[in-house]
Amino acid sequence: MSSKKMIEANSISKHYERKIALSSLSFSINQGETVALIGPSGAGKTTLLNSIAGLILPEQGDIIIDGKSITSYKKGKIFAKKVGVIRQQFDLIGPLAVIHNVLAGKLADWGLLKALFSLLIPQDKAAAIKALERVGLHDKAYEITSTLSGGEQQRVAMARLMVQNPELILADEPVASLDPARADDILAMLTNIVLERKQTIIASLHSVEYARKYFTRIIALKNGELFFDLPSEKVTDELLLDLYQLKGRS
Repeated sequence: MSSKKMIEANSISKHYERKIALSSLSFSINQGETVALIGPSGAGKTTLLNSIAGLILPEQGDIIIDGKSITSYKKGKIFAKKVGVIRQQFDLIGPLAVIHNVLAGKLADWGLLKALFSLLIPQDKAAAIKALERVGLHDKAYEITSTLSGGEQQRVAMARLMVQNPELILADEPVASLDPARADDILAMLTNIVLERKQTIIASLHSVEYARKYFTRIIALKNGELFFDLPSEKVTDELLLDLYQLKGRS
């Protein structure tokens, strides 16, 4: 694992009306780390990931990605090579063939004309087929995406991410809509790909068991605050009981 800091969150805060989503949250993640983000519903997990993805801005504090403030990145090729996102909804276009959804990972690299032409004749086809082979879907390249199962669609989203090839992957409940067997399969494949490519991942998960099994570090949020930040093997059942107690602040 590299000593280069991939993410630094410096006292970030975010409110929605009267609700505290994030409260003076600080941590850092090095390049190559696999980090699970856990906590009760409403703890701030999705808000944190959306902040790192640049979709929302904290009201206070700053997020540093690879040494630069997130506010200094322009949304385009450079940021797309830094950060990629995978969600439980997959974010695929159902009526398109699988290969077109995979090649969407190249959109930041292409101009408008090349992107439109690719809808007629897929460009960088070899990269898409290679990614689909890695996720076990090389025979599905020209099938309509909406006809695939949920687990297969999540693999398409993973192949798209491989084509994009960002340094940092944000996974927001990537297996919440899948049954346990397929969830295990997807998480094993996702974390293996990340390790192969020396990428960094932070994934929000409902399942503590998946967090312990597939990730080396666990960050827990509660009421928008850092509850603990530990190597996975040091997360005890007692800590988890405290984390998920449905008690408000005193």
